[in-house]
Amino acid sequence: MKILQFKIDIKASRTAVWNALWEDSNYRKWTQVFSEGSIAISDWKEGSKVLFLDNSQNGMYSIIDQMVTGELMSFQHIGVVKNGNEEPLDDETEKWSGAKENYILIDLGDVTQLEVSMDITEDFEDYFQQKFPLALEIVKEIAENSA
Repeated sequence: MKILQFKIDIKASRTAVWNALWEDSNYRKWTQVFSEGSIAISDWKEGSKVLFLDNSQNGMYSIIDQMVTGELMSFQHIGVVKNGNEEPLDDETEKWSGAKENYILIDLGDVTQLEVSMDITEDFEDYFQQKFPLALEIVKEIAENSA
């Protein structure tokens, strides 16, 4: 697996950036870049499960590995969801199961730097290199307009 990293400076507080990322209505806005109708279902507590789903109830399930409100959200991706059901791991899923995705918010005074890192298989590298910067621009717009 390869690690992709993205950074963006946002003229808003860490709280505003955090809410832009994880508040349900905001999450749905910035993740549309990846899949129409994207949602995340979770209680958003460390150690809890998260279902990342599209309009068809397909996606993946993950665990919140670490969470420090306003500072860090770290997911460990586990497996695939099909039609709302968690699927057992297969050879394809085994290639990426355990992959991490981290969101770190750094207070730089009048801006918050959002750093995202993610473990990725090579077949998805180009997709995320293209889509993630677009998604982060939406996060920035949401956070700066709420500040």
